[in-house]
Amino acid sequence: MTDEEAGRVRDFVGYGRNPPDPRWPNGAHVAVNFVINYEEGGEHAIPDGDAASETGLTEGATAAVKRRDLAAESMFLYGSRVGFWRLYRMFGKRKLPCTVFAIARALERNPEACAAMREAGWDVAGHGLRWEFHTNLDESAEREHIRLATESIAATIGTRPAGWYTRYAPSIHTRAMLLDAGYEYDSDAYDDDLPYWVKVGACRQLVVPYSLVHNDVRFVRQGITTGDDYFTYIQNAVQCVLEEDTPRMLSFGLHNRIIAHPGRALGLARILDWLANHPRVWVTRRVDIARHWKRAHPAA
Repeated sequence: MTDEEAGRVRDFVGYGRNPPDPRWPNGAHVAVNFVINYEEGGEHAIPDGDAASETGLTEGATAAVKRRDLAAESMFLYGSRVGFWRLYRMFGKRKLPCTVFAIARALERNPEACAAMREAGWDVAGHGLRWEFHTNLDESAEREHIRLATESIAATIGTRPAGWYTRYAPSIHTRAMLLDAGYEYDSDAYDDDLPYWVKVGACRQLVVPYSLVHNDVRFVRQGITTGDDYFTYIQNAVQCVLEEDTPRMLSFGLHNRIIAHPGRALGLARILDWLANHPRVWVTRRVDIARHWKRAHPAA
């Protein structure tokens, strides 16, 4: 598959010096989307028949564990048992929407969390059948995993996912497969602060870029240590855009097993309070950003 067929031609220009006005609702200057990455239960684990324990985005230095890593398993369990519910209550208390990037197998293992997502009206996007790297799958396996994940999420949530975000790096085939599968958008890009259309073969796909910069992973590997640090960091990001001429969007990624610990979660609560009634900020779901962009800036 060529880069053109895959929708992966590298564009170093983008919108250039004159980005479009997104025309966010109610005159908002910045669209903010919080994303809860629901992964716990979809990671590799020896009890699930895998060769090794997944240790990604856990707290300890686990490289020395050569067999089953019970510590890492327990950290994942905290995310689904406790962390998710702390985040759920935080957003619910403030009546703020968010998006879930969901691993299908993780949702299957926690029906109560699925019910809570439905009740809250959150949009649930596909994040994989399991928490795995699509670059390690061959083409037929990847297509099958996307199909199974889509069907599973539709069953557990009650609605088909409109969007998709692959764990870290998609394959060269992912975008075209998602288009074939009927996805409205993907977020497998980190290259802009606004959505954009990309040509995939003879078709167009909407890309709603994500961010690993404004992400709670910084707690476990890149220097943020306190809730106060997080509040200041995210507030600075929003304030920067508010002071610019061009409206933008910002994505703030969260993980149940990371930011939902008490020593960190208060920083998130403070930023939600600051944003909740900000007159120039639209806190919204990712699917709403995608559908707004389609109306305001349809594919050429």
